[in-house]
Amino acid sequence: MEYVSRVPRPPLDGLIDDLYYLEGAAPYARLTLPAAPSALLIVNLGAPFRIRAGTGTETAEYADGCVVTMPTRAWEFGYPPRTRSVGVHFKPWGPAPFLPMPAAELCDRPVTVEQVWGRPAVAELRDRLATAGGPHEMLTLLEEELMRRLCETAGLGLVRHTSGVIAAAGGAVAIGELSAAAGVSTTHLAQRFKELVGVTPKRLARTCRFAATVFAIDPAGPVDWGELAGGAGYFDQAHFGHEFRAFTGLTPTRYVEVRRRFLREHPGHTLDGWPLPAD
Repeated sequence: MEYVSRVPRPPLDGLIDDLYYLEGAAPYARLTLPAAPSALLIVNLGAPFRIRAGTGTETAEYADGCVVTMPTRAWEFGYPPRTRSVGVHFKPWGPAPFLPMPAAELCDRPVTVEQVWGRPAVAELRDRLATAGGPHEMLTLLEEELMRRLCETAGLGLVRHTSGVIAAAGGAVAIGELSAAAGVSTTHLAQRFKELVGVTPKRLARTCRFAATVFAIDPAGPVDWGELAGGAGYFDQAHFGHEFRAFTGLTPTRYVEVRRRFLREHPGHTLDGWPLPAD
């Protein structure tokens, strides 16, 4: 697959990790994406893709693309035989200035880009992207669209600062201390987070800690689960295992097996690192 990405210019860089272009055949028809402290917007330029937003939910088809705020559980992404899209990897609070609804309404409930920005605007954007001269021009067009849609958002400074503290600590923070330092009540902080991130500060902290722990795993070598769990601040291995199943749908041992399968079957692939084969 061809993958091109770059960080946008200020002020978008305070909301977005990167803009990306993706084209080609996916390594697997279905991928599982564990919950992560990030949000996503995809503008689809190829055949429709399919999303199942968790166990027990129906699979839905997305033709124009999708928007999903920070998830709380693993979700499944189904690629067509060949895919082509541009997208945005947002920081947890990043989508808020571009949404006409509270972020909580999209948590674990992906919607089409049309439902967020309207059909005429999205159709025009997709036409301009489809006729662009290449990936870099497409990312510039997407960046310009985001700059045009950027809105002032009440409470964003508070949520952004607090989220940054949570991320820097790897999720190992006391939420009460964060709200006290910010000069607001824990209830007010939780409300702002639900509006702009989609989850509470406590849930963001859990997700950040889990993501940091998983990224520390080297699937190519042996894993000392007790040492890993203890170093991340989990009560014990049982607590760690519970969190693993909550965020990935897999046991820790099964997760490593699936990661190793990806490394074995597609060494060096651009998508390796977080998505897992679901087939």
